[in-house]
Amino acid sequence: MNFKSIVLLSASVISLTPAVSWAQDSVTVTGTRSERNATDVVGNQASVSGAELEFLSPTHINEALQGIAGANISRNNGQESLISLRSPIFTGAGACGAFMTAQDGIPLRAAGFCNVNELFDSYSEQAGRIEVVRGPGSVLYGSNAMHGIINVVSQKVGDGTSSASMEAGSWGYLKFGATGATVGENNGFRVSANVMHDGGYRDQSGFNQQKGMLRHEYNDGNWDISSNIMVTNLDQETAGFLVGLDSYKDPILARTNPNPEAFRKAKSFRYWSTISKNVTDNVRWQFSPYLRSMEMEFLMHFLPGQPLEENEQKSAGFQNAFYYNEGGQFEVIAGFDGEIAKGELKQTQANTTVGSAFLVNTIPAGKQYDYEVDTKMVAGFVRGDLKVTEQLSLVGGFRAEHMKYDYDNRMNSGRVDENGNTCGFGGCRYTRPEDRQDKFTNVSFEAGMLFKLNEDNNFYARYSRGFRAPQATELYRLQVGQLVADIDSVKLDSFEAGLRGKVDAFTYDVAAFYMKKDNVIFQDSRLNVDNGKSKHVGVEAMLDYQFPMDVSVRVNGSIAKHQYDFDYTPGAINWNGLDIDTAPRNFGSVQLNWAPADKVKAGLEWIYMGEYFMDATNEHKYEGHNYFNLRVEAKAMENVTIFMRVMNITNVRYAERADFAPFGVGERYFVGKPRGFYGGARIKF
Repeated sequence: MNFKSIVLLSASVISLTPAVSWAQDSVTVTGTRSERNATDVVGNQASVSGAELEFLSPTHINEALQGIAGANISRNNGQESLISLRSPIFTGAGACGAFMTAQDGIPLRAAGFCNVNELFDSYSEQAGRIEVVRGPGSVLYGSNAMHGIINVVSQKVGDGTSSASMEAGSWGYLKFGATGATVGENNGFRVSANVMHDGGYRDQSGFNQQKGMLRHEYNDGNWDISSNIMVTNLDQETAGFLVGLDSYKDPILARTNPNPEAFRKAKSFRYWSTISKNVTDNVRWQFSPYLRSMEMEFLMHFLPGQPLEENEQKSAGFQNAFYYNEGGQFEVIAGFDGEIAKGELKQTQANTTVGSAFLVNTIPAGKQYDYEVDTKMVAGFVRGDLKVTEQLSLVGGFRAEHMKYDYDNRMNSGRVDENGNTCGFGGCRYTRPEDRQDKFTNVSFEAGMLFKLNEDNNFYARYSRGFRAPQATELYRLQVGQLVADIDSVKLDSFEAGLRGKVDAFTYDVAAFYMKKDNVIFQDSRLNVDNGKSKHVGVEAMLDYQFPMDVSVRVNGSIAKHQYDFDYTPGAINWNGLDIDTAPRNFGSVQLNWAPADKVKAGLEWIYMGEYFMDATNEHKYEGHNYFNLRVEAKAMENVTIFMRVMNITNVRYAERADFAPFGVGERYFVGKPRGFYGGARIKF
């Protein structure tokens, strides 16, 4: 069977597996900021349930989301990740602003301070579920919810069930997780902890990670309050790109690490609550205050001179909403959000740059950036849902959001070194603007409809606008003499239409989308500019079929084009009409699951990645890959389950991500892991 021609290019570009939930009885909170039946939401949604997270037992969040059409999470190395939701894999400072990542609907980072690897700040390992929305969600969530949302929903106290698990695997992998709960008359507590160690497949590339969470729930019939405290810690040795055409295919070379000195250390603390109360018979009030603090340092091994970046963020905010006539014929959610944040960044190069005379002279050792940015965000929104008939519902809404940046440069300004000396060859590479303020006001909106074809099948259509304000690193970490980053917010207009439902043993979800993006921020000769445009068109689909003999099969796939849509010719080739780099036109997965009894479950998974261009001029291409995973679990005793996984069964040599670097570097690859074995046990009590 040819996956590309038979599955992805046929009308059954589809998806299924128990890992992804979009069945008739599933619920979602991300699309509406309140718990709803997923089939009543105008727009797409998919989620990975807590039970399936247990079965998958992912070593990285990308393993949990491979069953979701249109979602492609590139692992890079260790716990690092780059996100793609109806988009290419975006890289570079600020590109992470295309997505919103959240824990219980609270963004993991303050607006304006995203980090491309921020998913390691979430507690996905013991989540209640992970929800994914593809495309704009900016009416309810604002800046960054442009290409999509990944929302990790915390495990609730529930009935007080407790559990513990331990597993071990290839390359010194060890993981221990435990969660315990107690339930009283009006109160409940849950404490969770997860510890992970990985020795690393590549030389000097292991990590240690610890996460902990305390949750309290209170409900007296009048007030409904949940409060959470979460801490994370990551200490990682990092393996950099492997350089050289198809170097990832060499089993000896693939284990090497050209950057054994590279590392990343990240810590975070979060508190948030959700307070809900019925004000009147028709109005419910919900208020969510939160606090965040995080710090990270990592060696920027991918830059000349390998500077050390140290950054810190502290932020506080709230989400406030009123729900009018919830569940009625005409329902309205309206509210306002606010946030203040302080971010600090320091970049220091310890040693003299190695390389050409140009690099040595333009990138001197010493401190290169040292600044602080204070931000304030205020927003107001309203969204209405009108049931015109029993079959037809209409939705519409808008959001206005204002962001203010107050930048303080804590060293000398301009294109000079830390002592104020000018560099040779026209000036230093790094530039520091004078103290300044920047303000951005954005408006997003959506309009859509849901038509119930019958009790089990729906059609929906939705038009929406997403946006993201420039990130602090795009505004103030400048290069090559750019004293002011004269850039504006990125805007994306999206139209999608879809069918979802159920016919006998089939469950399906098919969506088509067309998106145009304006003011795309990119680097032109290391200058941050915002005059780019792009267009994105595609089809995503999922199908689940349950055979009578305890066997189910699910396939998910995405066919899409992500292309530049403006004239830009930095060299001999105009980008207009070319594919954006690291944007596969098709990818997906197939899962075959077998559960002959309550005590046994097995799953065979096929991961498919299509070819994609490695550079903006489409001159270098990664050929794509296929590999298989096997998972089996069985109950050894009433409350004890043993499990095992064989990942990449056929030992395929593949790249997690590939790109092409200029200036003589050439093809670069983050190496995918070969065949690996994992096993462990889980007990519930």
